[in-house]
Amino acid sequence: MKAAGQRRGVWCKLHGIMMARVLEVLGGLTWAQVFGVGGIVHVACFAAVALHCLTHRRDSRSAILWLFTAWAFPILGPLGYAAFGIARVPRKAWRKRSADSTFGAAREDSERESHPLAYWRSLREARRCAPPEAAAAFDAALDAITPEHRLLAGNAVTLLENGTETFPAMLEAIRGARHHIHILSYIIGADDVGRRILDACAERARAGVKVRVMYDAFGSQPARLRRFFRRYDGIPGMRVVAFSLVNLLKQQVQINLRNHRKLFVVDGESGFTGGINLHKGHLGACDRPAIRDYHFRIRGPLVNELQYTFLRDWYYMTDESPEELLGEAYFGRSAAIAGEVPARLVNSGPTSLEHSVEELFFIAVTTARRDIVAVTPYLVPTEPLLYALRMAAMRGVQVRLGVPAVNNHRSVRYASRALYAGLLEAGVRIFERRGPLLHAKAMVVDGLLAVFGSANLDVRSLRLNYESTVVAYDAALADRLMEEMLVDFAESDEIGLNAWLKRPRRQRILENAFSLADQIL
Repeated sequence: MKAAGQRRGVWCKLHGIMMARVLEVLGGLTWAQVFGVGGIVHVACFAAVALHCLTHRRDSRSAILWLFTAWAFPILGPLGYAAFGIARVPRKAWRKRSADSTFGAAREDSERESHPLAYWRSLREARRCAPPEAAAAFDAALDAITPEHRLLAGNAVTLLENGTETFPAMLEAIRGARHHIHILSYIIGADDVGRRILDACAERARAGVKVRVMYDAFGSQPARLRRFFRRYDGIPGMRVVAFSLVNLLKQQVQINLRNHRKLFVVDGESGFTGGINLHKGHLGACDRPAIRDYHFRIRGPLVNELQYTFLRDWYYMTDESPEELLGEAYFGRSAAIAGEVPARLVNSGPTSLEHSVEELFFIAVTTARRDIVAVTPYLVPTEPLLYALRMAAMRGVQVRLGVPAVNNHRSVRYASRALYAGLLEAGVRIFERRGPLLHAKAMVVDGLLAVFGSANLDVRSLRLNYESTVVAYDAALADRLMEEMLVDFAESDEIGLNAWLKRPRRQRILENAFSLADQIL
């Protein structure tokens, strides 16, 4: 304590000397000289921002907005650009991509006939199938953009409503685990839900089951600050790891690269994915209704794809060897036929080669013939996808979008509403669901194609987050998913174009301001 006090005393003295020197220098200048120096600094900072924008290609609207900000707000504008405008994503994401490539190479080596993983390869090849004729062109495009994950037959997919159905199913799977449990969630809460799930995992770990849990460091920050995960340190057979690219020692301060996936695999036989995080908001309470969401239980060959995705992310954040993670123990168990649903996995992330979820939605919209029904909590799509939605409606496709009336991110709500007019004018129908937050992410196209997973229809999910999305070709599953979305539409207010155009001017200003902020960032 004494040493700390001495250090604070030294720092205060140095600070006082520095401030006195600054005042001494400024005291010797006239106001005209001060403003002259400020003008030179302002022009130099603006020139630096402009040079960086021209050197590093980016979206033209974003570049223009940053140039305006740098010029209109001296010092603050350039500082804002340095903090938020410089695209550090490619350099940071390259490390993840490099690790993914290493893990993929290890898989290829492991798939030689002499290795147990050849069993997974042979069954994976045997379960490949052709898509329905109506979806042939769409699936061919997916083959090109995500060649690692092919269409696999023999899956069973069960839709689970909200946390009331999802969490009991997860706990049942955990308690029945015999070999391993793998969990990846963007948010794990330091609450009853998070404790129940992880306590159940700890119990199985003590019984000899291998447990790996990964959470996103940004999304689960409240639990980290409360040291929630520390309670599971030291449990034999259980390891809890944060996915993070924020490391000051390695000069990694990029919070944009978030792992937004929700993956849950037990014994390589049963998998879960969808929109539900592991926190109490999905259950609700007396004074707070539950978040409205969909989750999905999967059995069959597709579980191996979920397994591989989890282990690839786990490999990036840990020191476990690919040989161990790709061993026979974790693959091949789920390859038996469990149902009749052909499905494939589409993974995406912030590298130049992995904007596949944006391309997936774009192709789904542009190839739709009859109708598109989608729900998303955040409707701030990229410009190409927004254009595709408008063009689909204009060529006669019935497009219906469900969004929450009250959003947990007010800025996103305003940015989303700034897009309504253009969509409504093109013929898109927009439904704002009343009541608790609509957090579901799903799309049904032409009554056949069902798309669901962790990705929202916003720029962050489409281009910055690591996401996992399932594409299934099954009319029965599409009908079941449509049922749930129609329930949400029935509890919604449809936005009419005429009434929307008459909304208050103050509201329009706020919407456009947040839309601009969304474009600039």
